Amino acid sequence: LKYGRPDAGFLRWRWRPDACDLAPFNPAQFLELMRNKAFAFVGDNIARNHVQSLICLLSKLEYPIDVSPGRDEHFKRWKYMSYNFTMAFFWTSHLVKSEESTKTGIFNVYLDEFDEAWTSQMAGFDYMMISAGQWFLRPLLFHEHGRVIGCHDCFLNNVTELGIYHGYRRAFRTAFKAILSSESYRGITYMRTFAPPHFENGLWNEGGNCLRTEPFKSKESPLEGQNLELYMTQMEEFRRAEREGRKKGFKFRLLDTTQAMWLRPDGHPSKYGHWPQENVSLYNDCVHWCLPGPIDIWSDFLLHMLKMEGITSAQERAQFAHQTELNQR
Repeated sequence: LKYGRPDAGFLRWRWRPDACDLAPFNPAQFLELMRNKAFAFVGDNIARNHVQSLICLLSKLEYPIDVSPGRDEHFKRWKYMSYNFTMAFFWTSHLVKSEESTKTGIFNVYLDEFDEAWTSQMAGFDYMMISAGQWFLRPLLFHEHGRVIGCHDCFLNNVTELGIYHGYRRAFRTAFKAILSSESYRGITYMRTFAPPHFENGLWNEGGNCLRTEPFKSKESPLEGQNLELYMTQMEEFRRAEREGRKKGFKFRLLDTTQAMWLRPDGHPSKYGHWPQENVSLYNDCVHWCLPGPIDIWSDFLLHMLKMEGITSAQERAQFAHQTELNQR
């Protein structure tokens, strides 16, 4: 995997896969493909970061109108009037029902319960992209079947430490279950893979920072440890949902961004990811992505996949017809 650097400035680096010519994002093509359609982005701060990036890219052609039903910044809708295209952002920290304890600061995560804040909004969308990650790194108390079953990093007496991966897996499984059991949503679901942070010389709450000015080389820093395990957990649950969806007529697509983003330690805001008046002596932002920046490539990937969707759909129809014929024999 290689990077090109057409202009000065470290944020001008652009992902270029080996033996593949990935076209730059074309706002006219994207909006034409989205004509008379609706696309929902479901996730946390990073999902919102992606939406902000996409709006910036599309602004070369058109600015949307805010058509949000209320003032809650966690639930937004925009409309591109010339194309009758609606884009939405639905906030969810853990994909499933969750709430932060005001006493302990630990999140109660209900691994077998839908987060109805977004699952109740799926109807009418042609596309939906779900993602999750950073909020699972915090102390969590896991609930299933109406009782506490364990935790991650909670240090509570008589509570079993199950670890981050148990909660991550179960949350994605429940989110996919919400989609697969929906009677009102029949759109194409994308899962965007984990976007790794790049804290060095300490964790996020220990003064860690991200001061690099160039990408990693392909083999300089392999994806490993927690980042790799979170990625693999996602992949396993996605493949599971994909198999189940195929039986029920649901379409799942994978937007695999993890490796591309792991190689971009230079692309975070660091101390500039906050308002000037905020105290950033402890927390540098090595989680979100600069705009413009590496996150813009996600829309390159997405547009390519959307353009391929017609071909993929034709292949799926042929495979479905063939399987149906075999079943009838």
